[in-house]
Amino acid sequence: MTITEVLQFADRLVFTHRGKHLDDIQETVIKGVWQGKTYENIAEECNRSESRIRDVGYQLWKTFSESLGEDIYKSNFRSTIERLHIQEKSSISSIYRTNRSNCNFNFGSQTLYQYQKYPQDSQIEDTAKTTYQDLSIAPTINHTYFYGRTQELEILSDYILPQKTRLMSVLGLSGIGKTTLVKRFIDLNIQKFDVVIWRNLKLVKSLNYLMTDLLKKISIENENLLISDEQFTHFFELLSRQKCLIILDDVQNIFISGKFAGQYQTQHTEYQNLFQAIAQTEHQSCLILISQEKAQEMTALDRELYPIKSLELEGLDNSAGLEIIQEYKLQDREYWLNLNNMYLGNPLYLQYISTLIKDIFQDLVSQFIAEGNLIITEEMKLIFDTLYQRMSDVEKQIVLKISKCDENVSIEDLKISCSLSSIDIINGLQSLKRRYLLNQIKTNNTLFRLPSLFKEYIKNFQMPK
Repeated sequence: MTITEVLQFADRLVFTHRGKHLDDIQETVIKGVWQGKTYENIAEECNRSESRIRDVGYQLWKTFSESLGEDIYKSNFRSTIERLHIQEKSSISSIYRTNRSNCNFNFGSQTLYQYQKYPQDSQIEDTAKTTYQDLSIAPTINHTYFYGRTQELEILSDYILPQKTRLMSVLGLSGIGKTTLVKRFIDLNIQKFDVVIWRNLKLVKSLNYLMTDLLKKISIENENLLISDEQFTHFFELLSRQKCLIILDDVQNIFISGKFAGQYQTQHTEYQNLFQAIAQTEHQSCLILISQEKAQEMTALDRELYPIKSLELEGLDNSAGLEIIQEYKLQDREYWLNLNNMYLGNPLYLQYISTLIKDIFQDLVSQFIAEGNLIITEEMKLIFDTLYQRMSDVEKQIVLKISKCDENVSIEDLKISCSLSSIDIINGLQSLKRRYLLNQIKTNNTLFRLPSLFKEYIKNFQMPK
């Protein structure tokens, strides 16, 4: 196929699905991907940010997927289009489409393609497939203000849809965008599931309460289902019979405060059994855990045997961080990048500090930077207070020692300066990493440091006077 034929075909798909023809950036992305280029290369060629190119690509693959009735990604775009072209040349003129109408397209001067749904194919899903959804406590995301995270959306989609991951964790610091990312994924893919339910463990209920609740919601065709000692059996029968997406937010609330990360409270150890069973039992559904701490299952289970995945979120890239600052209409654009780096690309921190700059510094980022200090707003302090209170005594000793050092520290440094055993230091460092409160620097001698904001918090609010 020539690139002209590909662009003509793509333009017809986009126009039929969106009512608009391809624009210049979309054409550039299609050409680049067809030629095997990376998003970074494409961004350089058209003088756009990489995050912008990723976003354009993501929307294109979503449109193609919905139009063709199969999952299209950057990685399989060319091979899929070439396969369809070969099918057409072999007189297989009918291929899948996800709506019930028939539309005609052609590859440039090639012969006619007719899109229709094969009714006998159970794997091709109607766009209105979802039979039940309960998102009453899920956040409402204004897509206009969804910054960056295109790559993370692609990863999440790839893990859950084609790879059929059964247990998925989305992890990271408070405010980093975990909940927003998962909700955006749902908004884009809700039609691909029979059942979608969102629950929050902020006010933790017993597992029995949660299971009873979920069974009543999922078992739509049998509203009189009796909850018995065989809840798990009923539950997994439903997960096998229907394609369910269940989200549990704020999972860290079932872990013990004051101990190493990811240890279950005594009254909530049955959640661990549920998570393990979700990963180890054959079914077609997915459970997403959103947490500030990594659950033990995400490291203890054999990933070669069980379909489990973790997505650990870091700060936004520069272009996405600058978009947040721009929304607040702050001045002194030449200082924006510095501001984004100071606050670690954390969307929530950037919102807090941008509000402070508007309130106190008359929108002038330069005046704020001139203060010369990292300022911890009251809202940030409350977040860090919660994180600090959840830490074990061993972790607190470690962060207090690291915060006193201007240089990165090694395990040997901590052995010398802390009155802790070697095993306590090693376990404490691992737990801090599982809370996303420790950066590891890979050199000949492994070194550690605290994120700059958290270090500033420790020095100002937790250091003995």
